[in-house]
Amino acid sequence: MSEAGTHVAVAQARSRAGVPAADGSTTLAAIRAALAEVPDPELPVLSVVDLGIVHRVDLNADGIAVTILPTFVGCPALDVIRASIAERLGAFGLPVRVDTTFEVPWTSERISPAGRRALAAAGIAPPSEPDAVRCPFCASGMVVMDSAFGPTQCRSLFYCRGCRQPFEALKAV
Repeated sequence: MSEAGTHVAVAQARSRAGVPAADGSTTLAAIRAALAEVPDPELPVLSVVDLGIVHRVDLNADGIAVTILPTFVGCPALDVIRASIAERLGAFGLPVRVDTTFEVPWTSERISPAGRRALAAAGIAPPSEPDAVRCPFCASGMVVMDSAFGPTQCRSLFYCRGCRQPFEALKAV
């Protein structure tokens, strides 16, 4: 199974864990809580909420509508993110529509403080300007960029001269 397939399977398992309230009601708060359980497929230590890509959530007679902001134009994970959100919110028993918009640009400042802590705990430097990147392992500022091109469009590769660990850093956008 591919890595993306694994993340979808995890999202599907999580979707079975949460269901609407016992009285069958669905609230925006419950929907937002469910969205906080949907992991980003490229950075599974972050939920789509902590990543800051959930732009709008609507609940009406037609069902649940979620609008997300891509982190980068052409992000290859968008289809997996949309499917994971739809799968998770499907537990509410309502039609789910997940749209993408560029009406507001996503920036790395949208990552929540909890998301930044989760990145650092996973060995990924949170977004900052290249000259302000700190090692997520030892907090040293003695780092050098090995490559501006990491495993995804949103990450670069760095090396820490303090603890001699290679690490990824999320790009500031």
